[in-house]
Amino acid sequence: MKRKYIIYTALFALGLPILSSCKDDFLEVDPKGTILESNYYKTPEEAFTGLVAAYDPLGWQAGNTYHNFGAVNAASDDAHAGGGGPSDMNTWQVWNRFTLNPALGPQEEYWNRNFRGVSRANTILSKVEAGVPGLAESVAKRYVAEAKFLRAYYYFDLVRLFKNVPLFTAPLATSELFNQEQVGPEVVYAQVEKDLTEAIPNLPVTVPASTEGGRVTQGAAKALLGKVLLYQKKWSAAAAQFADVNGTPGGTSMYGYRLLDNYGAIFSPANKFNSESIFEIVHTSLGNGGWGSWPNFEGNVAVLMFGPRGYSGPTYEAGWGFNPLTLDLVNALKGDPRYEHTVLDIKSIDGATYEPSFDDTGYFVKKYAPTTEWLSKGGGDVILNYPNDYIEIRLADTYLMEAEALVQAGGDANRAGQLLNAVRARVKLAPVAATLDNIYKERRLELATEGHRFYDLVRTGRAATVLGSMGFVAGKHEVLPIPQRELNNTKLVQNPEYR
Repeated sequence: MKRKYIIYTALFALGLPILSSCKDDFLEVDPKGTILESNYYKTPEEAFTGLVAAYDPLGWQAGNTYHNFGAVNAASDDAHAGGGGPSDMNTWQVWNRFTLNPALGPQEEYWNRNFRGVSRANTILSKVEAGVPGLAESVAKRYVAEAKFLRAYYYFDLVRLFKNVPLFTAPLATSELFNQEQVGPEVVYAQVEKDLTEAIPNLPVTVPASTEGGRVTQGAAKALLGKVLLYQKKWSAAAAQFADVNGTPGGTSMYGYRLLDNYGAIFSPANKFNSESIFEIVHTSLGNGGWGSWPNFEGNVAVLMFGPRGYSGPTYEAGWGFNPLTLDLVNALKGDPRYEHTVLDIKSIDGATYEPSFDDTGYFVKKYAPTTEWLSKGGGDVILNYPNDYIEIRLADTYLMEAEALVQAGGDANRAGQLLNAVRARVKLAPVAATLDNIYKERRLELATEGHRFYDLVRTGRAATVLGSMGFVAGKHEVLPIPQRELNNTKLVQNPEYR
């Protein structure tokens, strides 16, 4: 089987029932998955399909409703929720205004996606570690490493979104499902670090983009480990991980990473798996998905959501008007060379018209805008099949995280400056001093609308100051509430400020 883009194969993986709807609770027994455990994983091909199933939740953008990095944008000061009105995508609206509660908000989607990913990673780990007939030892080691990375990724997302979550490192028997209790975030972080540390030696240094694009590499695992350490304020350890990933600032690292000369080219579907991309979540138009495929879209539905409502004009297609940019972000970017690649200014396009969104500003997300060029030419509902990948971690991001870690640790100030100013030099901006304020500012402008801003504000303790006017309450809104239905008939308890 030609393994072109591992995530793509999830759609076609032998019709495997493990790729079921993400509407189920993580505590709900998946009877199809249980059947698979008794009669599956008997061949190398079945083991690979199980690994694909563990990757698959990375690309999920819908469940009971939509969830993607646009929801996190709405929780920041970079974008509003938008849409057709104050109740359109209510899960985004309440996060935008911090009026969410255990019964209303985006929490259920994130909880389900990540715990389903954990469950699938645990399943493939248990099967491969027990032995799959015919599976070469070197391949088995790689599968285990990939599954540990994925489990670490899903748990990192859970701990930063919810703080207090149950920790599973093996498949659970039915009798155990409703007796699980939460552990402290330090316990989850310790497991995440352990998984990544164990995964790194058995991951490939690079993968061929044409056949394995989207599969995890050593560089991606080290970058994620550095990020996990940064969130825990383990500054020196984080900087050391990032240094391996980054190499000489402005040069090509040992993993082949290099800043692209053209900032705008980072986000083009024509440039998948480029030299700046460290961990990329793959989307494709090849699935030809339609509304009957709900919620298993293989295309990037966020692209449709970001498009201006009722748009008529050149270059772009009409969308649903979510994430209109705040004037604060637009003004911060004015005069910056990244403005033209980040801000879609409808009023500047000759002959263009559109229908104003809720909280409309006239400015929209350009990095993932629905362009006519990339409208699917295949079957299904073409608007659901945009092939734009989501770059979860890229080199400019790790440059700036290493610079931050070095400054916080009192480390090599010269290298911190080189890292910060390599990001600026790429877009022909003059050097600045490597201070935390300058690094934070650069992160906002460099990574704007890519889903990082809310997390950055929370982890650096600036959220209450920056987001207070939106309704953010310190000590509460740093995390989401545990979904209400996960509390029913279980030992889980609600996060304190949401009780």
